[in-house]
Amino acid sequence: MRPQAGRVPTGAAPGDATPPGRSGPAASGAPQGPTYKRNRPWQAPEARRATALHAGAWWLWALGLATAASRTTNPLLLGLVVGVAGYVVAARRTAAPWARSYGAFLKLGLFVIGLRLLFSTLLGSPLPGTHTLFTLPELPLPAWAQGIRFGGKVTAEQLVFAFYDGAKLAALLICVGAANALANPARLLKSLPAALYEAGVAVVVAMTFAPNMVADVVRLRTARRLRGRPTGGIKAILQIGLPVLEGALERSVATAASMDARGYGRTAHVPPAVRHTTNALTLGGLLGMCAGTYGLLAAQGAGYGLPVLGIGLVLALAGLRLGGRRSVRTRYRPDRWGARAWLVAASGAAVAALLVYAGTVDPEGLRPGVVPLVAPALPLWPAAAILIGLLPAFVAPVPPKEASQ
Repeated sequence: MRPQAGRVPTGAAPGDATPPGRSGPAASGAPQGPTYKRNRPWQAPEARRATALHAGAWWLWALGLATAASRTTNPLLLGLVVGVAGYVVAARRTAAPWARSYGAFLKLGLFVIGLRLLFSTLLGSPLPGTHTLFTLPELPLPAWAQGIRFGGKVTAEQLVFAFYDGAKLAALLICVGAANALANPARLLKSLPAALYEAGVAVVVAMTFAPNMVADVVRLRTARRLRGRPTGGIKAILQIGLPVLEGALERSVATAASMDARGYGRTAHVPPAVRHTTNALTLGGLLGMCAGTYGLLAAQGAGYGLPVLGIGLVLALAGLRLGGRRSVRTRYRPDRWGARAWLVAASGAAVAALLVYAGTVDPEGLRPGVVPLVAPALPLWPAAAILIGLLPAFVAPVPPKEASQ
């Protein structure tokens, strides 16, 4: 007699729904059905298409760290900014090709510091110093090069000043490298305003040209090595260069055909008054943003830099909004700017705002003196403000394990 549905077979425990004589999945070791792990509200989800962080949030966070780095020459604070950026990159980058650019920016930063020290050693510095390290032979220069010297004595003060200056520029480059390693350029292009879409496409195509050419060179060198042919020398380079150029031309033709098939370059009719207003708003907004950015980066312009930057940003956004009317373009599955994107962007903005404020309250802590030569001290609350930049390492979506290795 077949047991009725909904009843527990005889001899089974009240909570056991496994028929007698048949072992359950747990007892037999058979794989169970797909299980879905629920994330707690405060736990970062796994990065998927629907939960991926907006690429613009990564750039705003990185630009906030770069603004903070531009306000100080304290090597301890600059090292903390680089450490925060590196920790977030290590925690949230994937195995995509653009994610490998962070190491190149680190090497570029070290190169900038070394180059700045080399120039200071060879060309000297007007900074007075009393601790002479060594003296180089000084070359006489013509009369038209007055004020420039080549060689002479090298002091510890000028090298320390050059190191501080180079470390600030290196920190700026590393922050930009963090944005390049975390933000998907294709998704960033997808989120551009319609007025900037054509320029963005040109930039992305230009940025992908070099990696594709490098991949072609590696592939051809590997093929020649497998065939027992030499991979070095002028003859090998000439034989490799022709297929590389041919492949680049084929890709350019295929890209042009696909762009034309998708309606790239087609524009709608816009009245002349709207077009002129768009140009004026965009140009005025960009000039205001440049003036405001200069004010934020300069030591004396912090008072007017932020208001001018805000006004320029509003004008530029209005111009881009009007300019988007001439671009006939739709978005498939547009990226969403959610609460986590707001948190990531706000963390970078908070770091920038607090360091700008610290520059007006405690300028000595952010710019340690060189004459007389003293060891830099770590100001506590600016250092704590920089640590706010670690927030994306905890709230941004976690990349898949197979993509983060």
